[in-house]
Amino acid sequence: MIIIDFSNVIFAFLLTLFAGLSTGIGSTLALLTRKTSTKFLSMALGFSAGVMMYVSFTEILVEANNTLMSALGDKPGAWATAGGFFFGILFMGIIDKVIPSEENPHQVHIVEEMDGSGEIHNEKLMRMGVFTAFAIAIHNFPEGLATFTAAFSDPKLGIPIAVAVALHNIPEGIAVAVPIFYASGSRKKAFKLSFLSGLAEPAGALVGFLLLYRFLNDVTFGIIFAAVAGIMIYISLDELLPASEEYGEHHLSIYGLVAGMAVMAVSLLLFI
Repeated sequence: MIIIDFSNVIFAFLLTLFAGLSTGIGSTLALLTRKTSTKFLSMALGFSAGVMMYVSFTEILVEANNTLMSALGDKPGAWATAGGFFFGILFMGIIDKVIPSEENPHQVHIVEEMDGSGEIHNEKLMRMGVFTAFAIAIHNFPEGLATFTAAFSDPKLGIPIAVAVALHNIPEGIAVAVPIFYASGSRKKAFKLSFLSGLAEPAGALVGFLLLYRFLNDVTFGIIFAAVAGIMIYISLDELLPASEEYGEHHLSIYGLVAGMAVMAVSLLLFI
């Protein structure tokens, strides 16, 4: 049986809240600036992917495997770890499949798009804007659960993962703000809806915890942790790295990726 330390719960929730509301940074950029720092976004997205991939394979998946092998035995535990990992990937893949491509929240946008006319007010664009905010909220829900679970399990993992997710949410905030602006003609509404879409991450953390904490034992924890690793790997390969390359040059993405891995490795080694 997992003993729940509610100070860890509060800490993990606050980190998840910080990560989710970072969509507001992206919408602020769209609201207040005239030029996108594409090199920064490219490096930041690559950095986030490096952090998530490194910690998923070297810490989260290893912890899940050790827990499940202790609870179930070596072979069943190894199978359960692999099953949980690929379930996390499948879960994110299904979410991407369900969301229509034209409302994909990970389509690259730049703040210069906000300089267009604000006089476009038709039902089709409003629908597109609302669905974009809804789509990003759906994506942020499992991301919130993943961030919360990692931080709850090991607070030293929580901070770098929350920072990585926060960096990842900056261009997502732009991606929501731009179509909302064109749908409403209002920069304030674009900021508000983009900012609020980030609340799905702490909501995902809260709902996930309330649903699962009664059943939290070594087996369920291990499977959830393995699924979290799968979710993070999917996010890195399907969202972060492609978006990083679209914002900048290929090598900028790789530099960011390696930097993220190196920072994560050093931060983990310092806590040994």
